[in-house]
Amino acid sequence: MLRVLALFLLVIAGIVVGPMLAGHQGYVLIQTDNYNVETSVTGLVIMAIVLFVVLFLIEWLLRRIFRTGARTRGWFIGRKSSKARKHTRQAMIKMAEGDHRQMEKLLARHADHAEQPMVNYLLAAEAASQRGDEIRTNQYLERAAEIADTDQLPVDITRVRIQLAQGEIHAARHGVDRLLGLSPRHPEILRLAEQAYMRTGAYASLLEILPSISKAEIYDEDQLQRVQEQAYIGMMDQLMVEEGSEGLKRWWKNQSRKTRHEAALQVAMAVQLIKCNDQDLAQEVILDGLKRHYDERLVAMMPKLRSGNPEQLEKFLRQAIKQQGATPLLTSTLGQILLKHGEWLQASEAFKQALDQRPDPYDYAWLADALDKLHQPAEAAEMRRLGLMLTINHSAQ
Repeated sequence: MLRVLALFLLVIAGIVVGPMLAGHQGYVLIQTDNYNVETSVTGLVIMAIVLFVVLFLIEWLLRRIFRTGARTRGWFIGRKSSKARKHTRQAMIKMAEGDHRQMEKLLARHADHAEQPMVNYLLAAEAASQRGDEIRTNQYLERAAEIADTDQLPVDITRVRIQLAQGEIHAARHGVDRLLGLSPRHPEILRLAEQAYMRTGAYASLLEILPSISKAEIYDEDQLQRVQEQAYIGMMDQLMVEEGSEGLKRWWKNQSRKTRHEAALQVAMAVQLIKCNDQDLAQEVILDGLKRHYDERLVAMMPKLRSGNPEQLEKFLRQAIKQQGATPLLTSTLGQILLKHGEWLQASEAFKQALDQRPDPYDYAWLADALDKLHQPAEAAEMRRLGLMLTINHSAQ
C-alpha cells in the first residue's frame, strides 16, 4: 500500500513540477569506459518512475504466482483432510459391523491427514490383527510409533493387546512388565497385565497387582473375587507339580487367616490334598471350613475322603441336619459316608430320605447297593430300574 502511495505521489509531482521545469530541464551525463548516456533531468525522472512501476508489477506478479501455489497446496491438503475424516467415520461403522478388512482400508487411507494419525494407524493395526495379517499389523504399529515420537504409551498398549489376541503370551508378559514400570496404575495396562499373568501362570505377580486393580475399579467385587480365587488355585496347582504335597501344605500354613478361611480356596485345597492322598489334612480343612461357615461345596467333598476318622464327618452331618434341616445334599452325603463304612440300614434310610425330597439317579444306585447288602434283591432291582428310567428321561431332555 505504501508503494502504491509513493508511486501516486511521484506521478502527481511529475504532473505539477514538470511544466515548471519546462525549458529548464538540466543535463545528466552517465559515462562508462565504452558508453556515454546523456539525458535530461526530466527524462531521468521519468525513466526512474517507469522502472519503479515495472519492478512493482513484477513483484505483484510473482506474489500472485506463489500465493496461488500455496492456495493450491492448501486446497489439496484440505481435501485430503476432509477425505480422511470421512473415511474414519466410515471405518467406525465398519468396526461396529465387524468388517475388519474394510475398516483397515478406510483407516489407512489418507491416515497421515487424519485429525489423529496415530489413532488411525493403531486401529488399523488391530483390524489387520483380527484378519491375521501380521505383516500389515507390524507396519501400522511402526508407522504409529514414528508419529507418536515421545508418546509411545498408546502404541505399546496396543502392541500388547494385539500380542495377547495373537497368542504371543510371553511377549505380552514382557510388554506388560515394562508398561507397569512406566505406569503402574493405568487401568488398561492393569487389565492387560491380569490377562498376561493369568495366561502365563504368573499367579504371584497377579496377586501383587490385585490391590491396584481394585483401586482402578476395573472389575466389580464379584469379578475381582473370582480373579483372586483363580490366582490362588493356579498357585496351588503349580506347587503340587513343583514341590508336591509338602510344599503345598507349607504354603497353605503360611497364608493369612483371611485367605485360609475363603470357602473357594478351602475347596481347592481339599481337592489338591485328596489328589496327593493326604486324607487327614483334607478332612481337617473341610471340617474347619464348615465350622466357620456352611458351604455346600465343602459338604459335597466329604464322600471323596478316605480318612481313618469317619466318625467326625458323620457327627458333623447329623448336627448340620439338625441345624440346616434334612436337605437332599446332607442326607445323601450322610448316606454315602455310612455306606462306605458298612452301615447298610442307616445308609438306606438316609438315601430314602433324600429321594423323598427329589429323585436322583445316583441316590437310587447307592440305595440299591445298600439294599443288596441287606439281602433285599427285589427292592434293589426296583431302585436300579427307577434310577435308569430317570437317567434316560434326563438324557432325552
